Amino acid sequence: MHHSSLYSDDLPLYQISLRDQLLLRQLEESISKKFFQACDCISRSLLTSCHWYFSTNTGVLALEIVCHNHESYWFVQHALFQLGMTLTRFSTRPKSIFIHPKVKENHGV
Repeated sequence: MHHSSLYSDDLPLYQISLRDQLLLRQLEESISKKFFQACDCISRSLLTSCHWYFSTNTGVLALEIVCHNHESYWFVQHALFQLGMTLTRFSTRPKSIFIHPKVKENHGV
């Protein structure tokens, strides 16, 4: 049997409680509201043209943006710097922005 040299507090959590999941979701929603309010009008317009949300699954604040078409994907890519600058107001830890193009649905073979 392998024993870890880390204290139990330093080991990764494999399951979080339902209460912790709820608190995490509330945190993500709160950050989303504040982030949107902190954005300039161009960034807000871009965000409203996409599906976006925050996740903190890995302990890193991540802005996830799903673009509905190539045009919005292009505009969001060109606004990355501004979005990143706004995001720095919300965490001193490392952060990420992920931009996802809309996945085409496969309608049979």
